[in-house]
Amino acid sequence: MRAFAAMVHREFIEHRGAFLVGPLILVAVLFGATILAFTVGRVDARFSGAMFTVAPLRVYEVGFLAFGTGWSLYLISTLFFYSADGFAADKRNNAMLFWKSMPVSDFKVLLSKLAAAMTILPGVVYGVALLSGVLLFGVAFATTMINGTGSVGFLGQIAVIYGQVALAILAVVVCGLLWYMPFIALVGAIATVVGRWAIPIAALLPAIASTLEWVTLGGFHPFATHTWRFLENRLALPDTPYAEAWLTSAEPFNGWTFALDLIAGIDWVQVGIGAVFAVVVIWVASEYRRRVNDN
Repeated sequence: MRAFAAMVHREFIEHRGAFLVGPLILVAVLFGATILAFTVGRVDARFSGAMFTVAPLRVYEVGFLAFGTGWSLYLISTLFFYSADGFAADKRNNAMLFWKSMPVSDFKVLLSKLAAAMTILPGVVYGVALLSGVLLFGVAFATTMINGTGSVGFLGQIAVIYGQVALAILAVVVCGLLWYMPFIALVGAIATVVGRWAIPIAALLPAIASTLEWVTLGGFHPFATHTWRFLENRLALPDTPYAEAWLTSAEPFNGWTFALDLIAGIDWVQVGIGAVFAVVVIWVASEYRRRVNDN
């Protein structure tokens, strides 16, 4: 277990630029730009503070939710690039020779990469998202203090909103990772064979499978098949009726209701099938890697 944890930690060390350093630099640039905008008079702090007091709950909620959505999209896209790079990194830098000298199987090495993609790497980005929310709320509260409308009680309301939205973002990240795990594993498995070209090849596979179905079984066109419709449904994260209803209401955002609504809307049978598929393709990739290395 220690060796497995060490391999997961190694993935973080090797890819912390994309999952920690880069996001922190982005947050620092955005925060610095915001402070500079207030400092040089590009933004009127008194006017901004007045705007925040018109509908403070909605401003804070929508702002942090927008940040969370942006970081979630960043995380998913970065994980696919990580899979294409991380699963092929050992071949490029000859690290496989080192792992071959240890009692660690190829399956365990590749499984540690998938585990890193599902745990520590998303956890770091989630932490940065929480930090960006703190900075966002700090700037917003500062504007209300300058305007003369801020108070300790108002800060307490902000803290409650922060907790609710942070819970919702966590639910989206966890459910999204479980939902997209088979695709992340598939890209990683392909990367053990073709390296960084895994992403375009993985994107072509659905089109090839749909075209083969169209040729053999018929249909209007290659993208009007059962395969394509299944992939469209499988690639789309389930919608949450609560989120749509909240946007048109004046009610404060409730993270628990959102999370439960999201969990209830997910096809957990598909999640289970996807988890089994992910383990299988990782095992197949490990067998290919073992046989290629042995030869």
